[in-house]
Amino acid sequence: MNRKKKLIVICIFIFSLVLISFVLPTWTPNIKGKNSISTLEQVEINGTKLEVMIRGKDRSNPIIIFVHGGPGCSEIPYVRKYQDLLEENFTIVHYDQRGSGKSYHFFEDYSDLSTDLHVDDLLELTEHIKELLGQEKVILIGHSFGTYIGMKAASKAPDKFSMYIGIGQVSNTVQSELDSLNYTINQATLAGNQKDANKLENLRISIENGDVLTPRNLVRKYGGAARLINDNMDYYLGFLFSSEYNFLDVVRYIKGVSLSQKILIPEERKLDITSIVDKLEIPCFIVMGNYDYMTSVNAARTYFNEIEAPVKDFVIFDESAHYPQFEQKELFADWLNKTWEESNN
Repeated sequence: MNRKKKLIVICIFIFSLVLISFVLPTWTPNIKGKNSISTLEQVEINGTKLEVMIRGKDRSNPIIIFVHGGPGCSEIPYVRKYQDLLEENFTIVHYDQRGSGKSYHFFEDYSDLSTDLHVDDLLELTEHIKELLGQEKVILIGHSFGTYIGMKAASKAPDKFSMYIGIGQVSNTVQSELDSLNYTINQATLAGNQKDANKLENLRISIENGDVLTPRNLVRKYGGAARLINDNMDYYLGFLFSSEYNFLDVVRYIKGVSLSQKILIPEERKLDITSIVDKLEIPCFIVMGNYDYMTSVNAARTYFNEIEAPVKDFVIFDESAHYPQFEQKELFADWLNKTWEESNN
């Protein structure tokens, strides 16, 4: 009987811990400094509430707004570990896009979700951040699918931004996916995994027609997603231990990824970014990892060569894949510091 009671007590304790983890308050840790900023809060933007995290050692430093990819894949759960160097010289803004992560609201209507709506959200958020921090312009950085939104925003409202940086830049979808397919087949063959190679080869016609993407689990398996970090483990650890997310937010994240990808990936396939934006009125920098086959380097370079901009540069980080800003964070911070200084001389 005592054993049964102990088991019941243990079960109640575990259940209570799980329940508490769903409702734990969330925050982002303080940064030392009398003019520092470290906030995590919901902000009313364009008819919805977006979760916005702002961090920096000096709030008067230049502002960077990061636009996350996915679609729907917030980077707030883990990004702090990779941006400590950036926080020294910049004020960093991350936000969960409409219907993503902590910005997913269970009873909100997302039937009108589109990249144009995301662009409008981003532009209104930019105005909010500029007013909050008392600055005229911000640096806009998109990552992966976030470059689709970022490119459109930079084209639509260049007066709001000092420069555009596309990391893992999306481009012509079919060209990029064929590069991914060929790379992954080659790597699978070299590894002696003919089953994977055959599975991929059977997708060739569908990829050429723009119907499907190269399976991301296989691109990741063969080093085309990340090489110097474990991006999946970053998410798992962030979900479990970061102060920015609780378990209810993890549920929001999962729901948001499903919602966003179902709606936005078909839009990207149908409306290729290369046919939408071919000119920017602000400096344009495309930053790629040499081994990136989530968004291929060759396809990004082809697009870069077609873009008109007053200043532009194509930058490759030799040892990384889809996350050069994380995989080689020291080199990325050095590059960004130098690029910002040169743009202001």
